[in-house]
Amino acid sequence: MCKDPAMPAPTPHEVAVLALETTVAFELGLPHAFLGGAVDADGHPLYRVRVASEDGAPVRTSAGYLVQPDHDLRLLETADTVVVPGIYGGPQYDGRGLSPTLGDALTRAAGHARMVSICTGAFVLAAAGLLDGRPATTHWMHAAAFTGFFPQVDLDADVLFVDDGDVLTSAGNAAGIDLLLHLVRRDHGSDVANSVARRRVVSPWREGGQSQFIERPLPDPADTGTADTRAWALTRLGEPLTLAELAGHARMSVRTFTRRFRQETGLSPQRWLTQQRVALARRLLESTDTPVERVATEAGFGTTASLRQHLHAAIGVAPLTYRRTFRGSAPASGAPTPM
Repeated sequence: MCKDPAMPAPTPHEVAVLALETTVAFELGLPHAFLGGAVDADGHPLYRVRVASEDGAPVRTSAGYLVQPDHDLRLLETADTVVVPGIYGGPQYDGRGLSPTLGDALTRAAGHARMVSICTGAFVLAAAGLLDGRPATTHWMHAAAFTGFFPQVDLDADVLFVDDGDVLTSAGNAAGIDLLLHLVRRDHGSDVANSVARRRVVSPWREGGQSQFIERPLPDPADTGTADTRAWALTRLGEPLTLAELAGHARMSVRTFTRRFRQETGLSPQRWLTQQRVALARRLLESTDTPVERVATEAGFGTTASLRQHLHAAIGVAPLTYRRTFRGSAPASGAPTPM
């Protein structure tokens, strides 16, 4: 069907990025790079990303220089998504360091906007009471302080990010990238997210439940790595790969292979394989009309029942529901696509 040349561009999803004093400079720019870089098939921006400070005044970043936002907290009133980057010395927001004005603005915004934090930005959301009784994560180095300040939050400090629907939190710098790409994928599908990732030369997808790689020892340089075997396995996901076959390909004992694999990926070989198979199934469901039975076979799950079980465990929906989400009509506005 030909496109109507007079068709108006979609209304971008409004993103407000909150720059607080000593905001982490790298993370402050991530929403613009990854959300602001997302476009539709006609090149129209899918998000409009703007930055606000509490009063519109300059704030000093963790890198020592000042940034001058164009907006104050009123920007949050019309935002569809609010992103709070990490704060250097985030534990200062322990429930006492949050000004009433900022707390009120965040609480009001949470009534209509998706709330997102990167790294220690979770301290800000928690200090505003927005994480009470909810699962969340933050950088593992600050997990003990976070739990001490906010015992009412269900903190999991061993994951890259947590998607709890309208509130999402991530761990460190790179995990913030993972979370932002996850948002693009959730809102507009894998093709758009993969395009953004390619432009930024980063991995297009890492499962949120993947480990943060907390202080794991570096592999012995004399040992052989598992990267070649992982690449080999990715071309054979439809086959019933066993641990013994993987170890054999790597020319290691099962015990050594399992140890090295976990050192390099933070996951057991079986869990890594499951994540890769889920990722393949999602790509097939999103971008092809392959019958669900064949998707299950090609992704290595064997049966539709097994595919359904693993997909539901990973993202909470059945295969056909997931396909309808991404293969149906594209969103007409910048509103998030429900999962």
